[in-house]
Amino acid sequence: MSTEKSSLHTRNLHRNPYDFDLLISCVPELKHYVFVNVHGTTTINFSLPESVKLLNKALLLHFYKVKNWDIPDSNLCPPIPGRADYVHYIADLLAEQKGEIPTGNCIKGLDVGVGANLVYPLIAHKSYGWKMLGTDINEDSLKNARHILDQNPDLSSAIHLQYQPNSNQIFKGIIAPEDKFTFSMCNPPFHDSKESMIKGNLRKTKNLNKGKTQKTLLNFGGQQSELWCEGGELAFITNMITESAQYSSQVLWFTCLVSKKDNLYKLTTLLKKVKAIDFKTIDMAQGQKVSRILAWTFVPKKDREI
Repeated sequence: MSTEKSSLHTRNLHRNPYDFDLLISCVPELKHYVFVNVHGTTTINFSLPESVKLLNKALLLHFYKVKNWDIPDSNLCPPIPGRADYVHYIADLLAEQKGEIPTGNCIKGLDVGVGANLVYPLIAHKSYGWKMLGTDINEDSLKNARHILDQNPDLSSAIHLQYQPNSNQIFKGIIAPEDKFTFSMCNPPFHDSKESMIKGNLRKTKNLNKGKTQKTLLNFGGQQSELWCEGGELAFITNMITESAQYSSQVLWFTCLVSKKDNLYKLTTLLKKVKAIDFKTIDMAQGQKVSRILAWTFVPKKDREI
């Protein structure tokens, strides 16, 4: 029997082992991908895109009451527990001022690069009642995200989507002069090229299959804009930090995932250069993978009313 996933956030609904009987009752097709491994653990093959997609569909339906969630095979299929962790750590960040987590639609979040899956806004709203705006440079991804919203009309007033026509811009063209956001969040493209992405995915697939595979398998799918950009993660977040200074009074906390620990020094040096008043790194761990959230603000502590 698997033990509790203690590395996940304490409020994460996915700390316990998956109850596959329950999840199969939500999404019957999932049963075709569930098996008992050599350790006697009931699981799925996480290197198969369809099995991960069906697991996500069941998790979102059971835990968050999201109906008919689906994404094209060509889009990123994110692990739900890790996505939920990011949301809960943002909640902790917002709770620092008053000692309690602010809930309801007075909290407005911006998800940069929402993708076709819409997962961050779905979890953020379902967990805390926050209002969310998701942006993306890929119109097809936004079309699928809108389809998910159409399947869940109760979300129409809480989650909105906006196309970013300029792939070199992050907040420009999105944040209007009158806009105010409590936070922004982003899971940036990690790789700096398609070749780098394929090499990294081959390594991941080998790990999932105990070194037995030589085939490059995009187990989480992914459009180009979701997986790589020129300069990789460091260039993307550098651009984000530089732009954020222009919206210093309109976003209380800017946040972004940082996969490579080695990038933190350059990024925090830049934050000092652009005169961020406060910044911090929040560690997250899901299984063997360690990631971190970089959060920064230009707002003095005394003025951080939510």
